[in-house]
Amino acid sequence: MTVKDRIKQAAPRQAREGVRDLLARYGQRTSDRRPLPDFLIIGTKRGGTTSLWRYLLRHPLVPRLFPAWNTKTSHFFEENWSRGEAWYRSHFPTQRQRAALERRHGAPSRVGEAAPLYMFHPLAADRVATLMPGARIIVLLRDPVQRAFSHWKERRTEGVEPLDFAAALAAEPERTAGERERLIAEPGSHSTAYDWYSYRARGRYLEHLEPWLRRFDRRRLLFVPSETLYREPAATYAGVLDFLQLPRHELPSYDVFNDRPGRGMDEQVRAELTAYYRPYNAALSARLGMSFDWS
Repeated sequence: MTVKDRIKQAAPRQAREGVRDLLARYGQRTSDRRPLPDFLIIGTKRGGTTSLWRYLLRHPLVPRLFPAWNTKTSHFFEENWSRGEAWYRSHFPTQRQRAALERRHGAPSRVGEAAPLYMFHPLAADRVATLMPGARIIVLLRDPVQRAFSHWKERRTEGVEPLDFAAALAAEPERTAGERERLIAEPGSHSTAYDWYSYRARGRYLEHLEPWLRRFDRRRLLFVPSETLYREPAATYAGVLDFLQLPRHELPSYDVFNDRPGRGMDEQVRAELTAYYRPYNAALSARLGMSFDWS
């Protein structure tokens, strides 16, 4: 490819980035007209958050994020907290836009975002409760053995995980040592290792959910087994709409997005992880008063 061809190829990208930057600045200038979100999907990673988010966006009363932010999350309550409330509000539609939508459909709208790291981040629950104490919180929980393997597959596919699954599990303590403590001690910091390589730790769900359970009324928390979402998507979607106080809305299809099936795991590794998670799963089940179909 010649230099001229590279310039031609880069020009549309630069133009898009310029438009996006202008939109982002406009969003921040109008942030006082943009209500905070009504709900958050906080996890778990590799638990169906993308699928559920896509289903919700197909509801006529759930508007997308502001066009400057072509994503399902702002990452505000973890790595972007220091940017401030006005920056966060800039991600969402204005009150006027929401009112027009509500007049058209004759019911209240609901705005949210999906951020799988929120559940796992040590400061996110306190931050959300401080800024949005009335928010509704949706938590997808997948069999932690399958979740860990799917997480590893994602990192492997993205080219940032050179180790096989067993070696990656063995390396996790060293890779992530002190990172959670650093995030607490340095509130403006971000840890790639804590996000990328926390295969085993993320499946100890209860320890990461306790801050949310302490800060939010139980009625504002909805826990959904990922397996139920995959097996009964229409019924699960209907339950989520009820939780968000949205009118029922049938979708023509319930495709699974961003899927990485858990096939191909070494059976010895599977057995070790199954035994490891057994007491954690039992404690989670007792705390939430729910049963999970995890072998």
